[in-house]
Amino acid sequence: MAFFSSLRFVGGCLLLSPLLALPAAAQTTAALPPFYSTYHYTGYTVYDNTNTDPPTEVRGVGGSLTLRPDGTYEKHLSIVTPSGPHYFNQSGRFVLTGDSIRFAFSDLKGADVQRGTFQFNPANKHLTLTILGYPTGNKGVYELVAVDTKPVATPAVLRVKTVKKRKH
Repeated sequence: MAFFSSLRFVGGCLLLSPLLALPAAAQTTAALPPFYSTYHYTGYTVYDNTNTDPPTEVRGVGGSLTLRPDGTYEKHLSIVTPSGPHYFNQSGRFVLTGDSIRFAFSDLKGADVQRGTFQFNPANKHLTLTILGYPTGNKGVYELVAVDTKPVATPAVLRVKTVKKRKH
């Protein structure tokens, strides 16, 4: 039963009160260039302080999160449950301040904001997002890893060797 109450928590996409919806600034603090990337979701844990159950490790998490240097993002999160898949798509703006992250977006309910913290390990391109939930004290922790974006090799240029004919 805790899973389904956690799913209700997930279903709200960890949204905070619309009263916190402030316009997002395009400013971000300096972050390492590898930080701006497309990430794949590898894990999601729900911490629900309204009961004594241990944190819920949500299974069947997938999708991607793209963070761009211009402060825009796209989220395509999927969670497969026994009742079927659930999809959460979002696009908007994000702001970094120290280790804090703020996502501002609009959905069918109007403008909203999610706030939390992030930890980025450039060595293994691992990103952990902790998003604050409702009521206060609840949170969701997302584990992500950057997609390996190897540059596409450019084809080799063939060099044609010209042979000069000798006059005899």
